[in-house]
Amino acid sequence: MRSRVDTTTSTGALSALALTVMSGCGTGGDTGAQGGDGRPVAATVSSGPWEGAGSAGGGGEGAAAGTGGAGTSAGSGGAGTDGMGTAAGTGGMDAAAGSGGMDAAAGTGGMGTSAGTGGMGTSAGTGGMDAAAGSGGAGGGGGPSIGTDPLPVALALSGDIQGVHDPSIVREGELYHVFSTGPGIAIRTSADLVHWSLAGAVFSATPEWVASAVGAVDALWAPDISYWGGLYHLYYAASFFGTNRSCIGHATRGSLQAPESRWLDHGAVVCSEGTDYNAIDPNVVIDERGTPWLVFGSFWSGLKLMQLTLAGAPVAGTLTSIASRPSTAIEAPFIVRRGEHYYLFASFDTCCTGASSTYKIMVGRSEALAGPYVDRLGNRMLDGGGSRVLTSSARWRGPGSNGLLRAGESWYNIYHSYDADADGMSVLRIAELSWDTGGWPESGGP
Repeated sequence: MRSRVDTTTSTGALSALALTVMSGCGTGGDTGAQGGDGRPVAATVSSGPWEGAGSAGGGGEGAAAGTGGAGTSAGSGGAGTDGMGTAAGTGGMDAAAGSGGMDAAAGTGGMGTSAGTGGMGTSAGTGGMDAAAGSGGAGGGGGPSIGTDPLPVALALSGDIQGVHDPSIVREGELYHVFSTGPGIAIRTSADLVHWSLAGAVFSATPEWVASAVGAVDALWAPDISYWGGLYHLYYAASFFGTNRSCIGHATRGSLQAPESRWLDHGAVVCSEGTDYNAIDPNVVIDERGTPWLVFGSFWSGLKLMQLTLAGAPVAGTLTSIASRPSTAIEAPFIVRRGEHYYLFASFDTCCTGASSTYKIMVGRSEALAGPYVDRLGNRMLDGGGSRVLTSSARWRGPGSNGLLRAGESWYNIYHSYDADADGMSVLRIAELSWDTGGWPESGGP
């Protein structure tokens, strides 16, 4: 089961989101005390010379203190205190002035960074990767810094976040709304993406058509929320585990907050009994021409794509396959367009078994909405390919059913994961997401 996150209406900057990640820093100078753990913070270029005298280090692994060092500038040079392959003095190419080192900084260094007055591609600052000391590390400093963008992290969420499965998110006004699997489809809201509160359900009772088409289900699965044509469109699935007697339903509403607005259910969009696919896990993507498409699928023959009318109904004869696996364990599709590519996210392996879940989030991309989608190595997702985005950690198991949210210039990965510290409870997770130089997504988390 999965969900989806619509990005089309989430264009405002976050006003109250606290995303500061503190980097460790100490108070030492050339051989100061080691600072706390820290990841790189955003680089700050400050005024200051590139060259200048620095203090001689006290010797380091594989190098002697003295007056030299490859690529180092004025100062007394040599290997930095506790430094591995770094230089004391005022720095050189990837060499730290003062007493930096890789993973064990004394004085003012950090991983590949400089203290003192900087070196090529390095900077003095306030943090370091894994171990910063003094005032060094990747961040603000004495010279231009290269490649010191912060790594994406998971947000520290609070409030009503337990019991969330297959989250889908959209923003209206100042509120974010998350829809998730459950009786009637549960809704949660937040003003800052961090603090979440329950806000009722979409349906007070399961729509009547479900019982005759599928059976007496106790929950509706994997809701997908999106906005186009002046309406919010909610797609959801009705099914039972282990069967493809499944249907995807559709409901619309003019406003998520106006009390006079109500959900209008339009019944089934697509059902799958008697086919080789499974009609669950819906997600809507709008193409470059403004045409809506529905992507869906779980196990069986894989993920499918079909065109919708502007009213959200299916267009006959447009069904096509876009991803599959020999093991059939692929589901929860989500497609987003960025630049010249469409990115297809999917969840591989097994969900819904608590801390034993083996879900992982994978991705491929294509210049055309209908594919072919390929991973980083060029393997087609129709042949089981996919590049890894997110997998389990010791605590957070089976991350999956994801979607993306764009808020201003920031991107976020929204998904659920099972908390091994809470008996495998499914929990809402939101992580920063960045894009590497090759245009591939990198997510914080899990």
